[in-house]
This record gives sequence, structure tokens and C-alpha cells, in this order.
Amino acid sequence: MTTFLVVLILIACVVLGFFILVQKPKGGGLSGAFGSLGSQVMGVQKSGDVMEKGTWYTMAIIGILSIVVVFVNPAVTPRQEVAEPVQQSAPQQPAQQPAGTPATTPAQ
Repeated sequence: MTTFLVVLILIACVVLGFFILVQKPKGGGLSGAFGSLGSQVMGVQKSGDVMEKGTWYTMAIIGILSIVVVFVNPAVTPRQEVAEPVQQSAPQQPAQQPAGTPATTPAQ
């Protein structure tokens, strides 16, 4: 299921790139460098609205599919961890002999 959704996201990205590249530029930008050849070859006056709506819809589809992938993929969702009490013990100190007894040495 995750692979299918990722493929859909990739297809939507290609469609979004198409919508962006086909749109008539609204500002100067790089369009002056190419002699505005793209606006002469492609496009009709009313196609701007359709392309802009297509861009917004495609961006919304990509966003929604990205969120769906997070919830569908179990490896990405946060795991619930059982809160277990952590038992930390103090470091064990060696047993000390009483002051009045002599220390024993190993027999030779």
C-alpha cells in the first residue's frame, strides 16, 4: 500500500511540474531572456485560470497523500512504548570489615 501511495505522489509531482512549466509567467523573470517564445507557442488567454487551479489542486493532492503515507506505513508511525519503572541500583561497595578485626591474608 505504501509503495502504491508513493507512486501516486511521484505521478502527482510530475503533473505539478507540467502545470508549473506550462503556465504563462506573470512577472518578468526569465521570460524576457527567452524572448517570450513560450507564451507565443503555448497557451490561450483563459487557460491561465485552469492551470493555476490545477497547480493548487495538485499541490493539495501531494500534501494529502504525504500525510496518508505517514499514517499507513507502520514503520513511520510512532510506537507506543510501555512505561516500565526503571530500577537503578546504587553501586555495590565491597563489604568493609569492622575496625577491630585484622585483615586476613591468603595462606601460602
